[in-house]
Amino acid sequence: MSKYTTGEIAKLCGVSVRTVQYYDDRGILIPSELSDGGRRLYTEDDLKRMHIICFLREAGLPLGSISALFAEEKPESIISILLEQQEQILREELSERQKKLALIEGIKRELKELEAFSVESIGDIAHIMKQKNKLNRMRWFMVLTGIPVSALQWTAIVLWITGDLWWLGVVWACIAVPWGIGVSVYYFRHVAYICPECHEVFKPKFKEMFWAYHTPRMRRLTCPKCGRKGLCVEVYADKDGANNG
Repeated sequence: MSKYTTGEIAKLCGVSVRTVQYYDDRGILIPSELSDGGRRLYTEDDLKRMHIICFLREAGLPLGSISALFAEEKPESIISILLEQQEQILREELSERQKKLALIEGIKRELKELEAFSVESIGDIAHIMKQKNKLNRMRWFMVLTGIPVSALQWTAIVLWITGDLWWLGVVWACIAVPWGIGVSVYYFRHVAYICPECHEVFKPKFKEMFWAYHTPRMRRLTCPKCGRKGLCVEVYADKDGANNG
């Protein structure tokens, strides 16, 4: 039967000599015999055991679990449980890493929107991303409530042209005007803006906000703190619009 030294078994398994020695110290891979000079000697069975240890380590199992596994009389009875537990741990770690990756990607996207970057900008980005889901939900609420109003508008136009049902236009106006006012007030009460110059989170006057040039994410406003006039980033404002930076 072949015999292997510590260096040979380390080379065959792709690990360091120190790793093999460490497994001996932990009682996971004890050499089958010692040479007359005190050198560790491993058998074919030891080599197979070492391959199993390396495989389980690559799967992420801790040494304590591997040691407990080999201490069992019937290790096959618990190996599936250990692997399931490790799978769950890895999936949770993967989920956390994906969240962190998404966070980094979001930060990079927000950085591209900034006119100038500073340390304070990180605080702005954190605020934007924290409120992003709420802002998106608010926008979707406005879109979804507007669909029936738009559908009624086009129905009224078509029926007016084809059937002289002009009164449907009046019905539409009676619904659309209150809806438009309500949505505008709702929108105004639930958004605030971040000044990229002084990083103040503020709420403009309704008239200024209503007439200001805007994009889907920004609006040209005057900051009440530093007086800068330019595009400010829109964020969700909690508690009936009260939102301070």
